[in-house]
Amino acid sequence: MSNLGRILQSSDIVEITTGDNPQGSVIWLHGLGADGHDFESIVPELRLSIDTPLRFVFPHAPIQPVTVNDGMAMRAWYDILSFDSEGRIDRAGVLKSSDILHDLIRREIERGIKEEMIVIAGFSQGGAIAINTALRTSYNIAGLMALSTYIALPDAADAAVSRRDLPIFMAHGSFDPVLKIDWGLASADKIVGAGYRVDWHEYSMAHTICSQEIVDISNWLSKIYS
Repeated sequence: MSNLGRILQSSDIVEITTGDNPQGSVIWLHGLGADGHDFESIVPELRLSIDTPLRFVFPHAPIQPVTVNDGMAMRAWYDILSFDSEGRIDRAGVLKSSDILHDLIRREIERGIKEEMIVIAGFSQGGAIAINTALRTSYNIAGLMALSTYIALPDAADAAVSRRDLPIFMAHGSFDPVLKIDWGLASADKIVGAGYRVDWHEYSMAHTICSQEIVDISNWLSKIYS
């Protein structure tokens, strides 16, 4: 049985398709305390006019205690140990969830999706997992979409092995009180410093997604799958 079978069952995944016989997949991870339903309503809002039918895969994170929330159990991709940028790191948790995301990529390939037609995406905590996985994966994925997030592991960019022409979309709110935009900008700088190009977007919003961001995501995905 795969790691996915042990940790994440099919009942823990929400899926939406934009047409019959999907030819591409977008695996999108939610943030702390949310679940796979959090972004499913965005799919029709994207108003994708591409000819390539897509499967959007929204997995639920495992339920686990979160230290900064007094140990309360909730859906989380990794534990958050403190509110400062360095103390947040739960390396084992990040790597475990990166393994889950790798298995989700493998699952899509087994279902007939070519690896170069798979985008991995994430918001906040989910974005941190998406970044870590995208930079370290040997799969030739189509792109990375990292929203209101940061690099969780300081050495993620240094250990990057993915192709340097990987399309990367990063976005952040200019007054995000949860994950400061400085963290997002610093993370983008690290990724650029590792030899990648980042399509950076900044919006006048807090820790959320705004209408202009949805338009920009739609345009970016349309280019990926054109």
